[in-house]
Amino acid sequence: MPMIGFIIWLVGLILTIKAAVEIWKLNADTVKKLLAIILIILTNWVGLAFYYFYAKNKMADWLK
Repeated sequence: MPMIGFIIWLVGLILTIKAAVEIWKLNADTVKKLLAIILIILTNWVGLAFYYFYAKNKMADWLK
């Protein structure tokens, strides 16, 4: 059972890093990008789900 928890944690870590890199590459204000990345990190899976299912295509407009 601990191996499943580790795999879930690892997948979350990889997705969080991927989301952070995608947000960082946007053409927007640096402070806004950092706040968005910190918000995704703090909200864990809920933030990742929101980012990938809803906000990914809208993030560039929101951060301008």
